[in-house]
Amino acid sequence: MKTASSALTIALLASGCAVGPDFMHPALPGINGYTETALPEKTAGADTTGGAAQTFASGQNIPAQWWKLFSSDPLNALIEQALKENPDLQAAEASLRQAQENVYAAEGLLLPAVDANAGATREKFSPAAFGETGAPASLFTLYNASVSVSYGIDIFGGARREIESLEAQAEAQRFQREAAYLTLTGNVVTAAVQEASLRAQVKESSDIIDIEQHQLDILQQQFTLGAVPKSAVLEQAATLAQAKTALAPLQKQLSQQHTQLAALIGHFSSEKLEEDFNLATLHLPEQLPVSLPSDLVNQRPDIQAAEAELHAASAAIGVATAAMLPQITLTGSYGWESASFSKVVSPSTNVWNIGAGLVQPLFHGGELLHQRRAAVAAYDKAFAQYRSTVLQAFKNVSDSLHALQYDADALAAQDNAARAAKDSLDLVQAQFKTGAVSYLLLLDAERAYNQTRISLVQAQAARFADTAALFQALGGGWWNRGAAADKHEEKPPAISDAEADRLCTYIPDEEEDHSDTPDDEESKPQPEDSKSPITPLIPEGEPII
Repeated sequence: MKTASSALTIALLASGCAVGPDFMHPALPGINGYTETALPEKTAGADTTGGAAQTFASGQNIPAQWWKLFSSDPLNALIEQALKENPDLQAAEASLRQAQENVYAAEGLLLPAVDANAGATREKFSPAAFGETGAPASLFTLYNASVSVSYGIDIFGGARREIESLEAQAEAQRFQREAAYLTLTGNVVTAAVQEASLRAQVKESSDIIDIEQHQLDILQQQFTLGAVPKSAVLEQAATLAQAKTALAPLQKQLSQQHTQLAALIGHFSSEKLEEDFNLATLHLPEQLPVSLPSDLVNQRPDIQAAEAELHAASAAIGVATAAMLPQITLTGSYGWESASFSKVVSPSTNVWNIGAGLVQPLFHGGELLHQRRAAVAAYDKAFAQYRSTVLQAFKNVSDSLHALQYDADALAAQDNAARAAKDSLDLVQAQFKTGAVSYLLLLDAERAYNQTRISLVQAQAARFADTAALFQALGGGWWNRGAAADKHEEKPPAISDAEADRLCTYIPDEEEDHSDTPDDEESKPQPEDSKSPITPLIPEGEPII
């Protein structure tokens, strides 16, 4: 009994160990900035809608509801509705709940399984089965009731690594939910800005068509009087047709943008939106927070999700490694068995059993070994995807910062062009009043001014869209939303005393039982990962970029 007790104690202590690599956060090299050259103190400015000069505030925090910096009540209302009714966000939240429930379910692996059993069996027994020939067979009913207990001792931590993997997957799903939240809010802002821009472009294009039509009518009258040739009328008719051709795509885009906004807030395209957007009602944030490069990996939900997937892949190596090692299971049952239902529960019918079982994989045709190698390869894949996500994140921020600078310059230039066109129109109007120029020249000046207005509207919309893209590229401030920003708490280790530490010494592959490998495995060239589970993983302190 003392020997059995000691063995059980050691087994329970050993159950605090976990084979396989312990996950380490990937290291990043020192990154001084997002762009090759230092950012300017501020962008160019222009005295027009969306033309405010914007200042880059390095290290400043991002508000959780960053879209409110545009100071648009219709925009705020639309985003609030989208957060409540968007089906993609609801699906992400449901996926998070599913992942969390899978973790809770897996945690049951660390506890004994207790089941109640009851049954009744009608049997016909023949004594001939025991060598008693000639004895009559007997017919009876057997009743039984019992409680059974089964407990698998997680000596090498396979169950714990499985739970660790599921927890990491739940963490990844949490950040995917945050990514869905960020994408949704960014798309709503961008779609609203684009709709406002298209609505203004449609108006300017319609004004140009009116001018072209008026000019064609005048030329028709002059042609009737013999003042202009037929070629002038035909040329103007072609110009009018071209202007109408340019309007149709804008109307198409405006219609598509409207249905896009309806879909983002969970509405059908036939439902009318209460909000109408105008660029003049939007405020361009003049101070732009720019997170430190060292903080970006903690702020971008896609990077955090990729890291959690990397963690899950690391834990899966431990699961595959534990599957190659001995498995110990304790079982027991206590109950009653009787041929009479009225006497099922009585001292004379009491039955019980208790036992322990050990399973050591010996030969599975190489299945377990190659499953472990596949787990290592999956980790390498997750690591490459993590690195790709980090590189893409820094590219997004760099592109947004460059767009803010160059589009500010473009808006300033386009504003100057629009002012010059307006000055030219004012001059022609004054000359027309004195009879110095013809009415056709006045219409030409009006058309040129309206065309510069279209380009100006496009440049104005680009400033708002670039600002929203920067907030989105920097992570959107989700960590400032209170409870949603709480970090996932890691559970403390099951055992921390010196004896458990001694028992947790990792068993390298060359000391593991490789009897699962077929005879011809030894003749195959072995990859590097067969030497140690840590070999293909991240060496400590090694940068990923």
